[in-house]
Amino acid sequence: MTRTEFNARFHHIRNVKYEADYPLKDCGRQAAVLIPLVDYGEKLDVLLTQRAKHLRHHPGQVSFPGGAKEPQDTDLVATALRETEEEIGLDPSYVDIVGTLPPYRTISGYSMTPVIGFVAPGQRLRVDENEVADVFEVPLRTLVDRKKHLIHYAQREQKHFPIYFVPWKQRMIWGATAAILRNLSHHLYP
Repeated sequence: MTRTEFNARFHHIRNVKYEADYPLKDCGRQAAVLIPLVDYGEKLDVLLTQRAKHLRHHPGQVSFPGGAKEPQDTDLVATALRETEEEIGLDPSYVDIVGTLPPYRTISGYSMTPVIGFVAPGQRLRVDENEVADVFEVPLRTLVDRKKHLIHYAQREQKHFPIYFVPWKQRMIWGATAAILRNLSHHLYP
């Protein structure tokens, strides 16, 4: 899928089915992640991070760069860009924002807004090793192919909740990151 094809599909007006998130009792703490789409012209890759293993929350998990909204952030796009620069050193001026997906609520109490942006390949990154163990790319077409997604159901408070998984090479992308990719796939392939 090219940038032009992505834009045509993403901006197409239609009702989109989204995957169930965790039903928080309140609105949740606002957070944002960036879905960086690396534009190679003939194809798009998604830039992902693997969280450092010593972190208290979600150690070693594959995720998008991002985090909680801070008072200095003017909006959630600013949150996603600030957190991305802090985690992997990607200069916000090199990100061309396309739009957002609806917030995805997590079991950890966050209402996370995915922000989508195009990035030219070859950007110089400065990884914060206190937060990120690795940065890698996966072809977008692989991540949005729902035939490759796995779903496991967990029970909490006598209700069943889906947990999504997207295997890729030696890695397992799961949880909120996989659910957000699945929601993006519904936009691109209804």
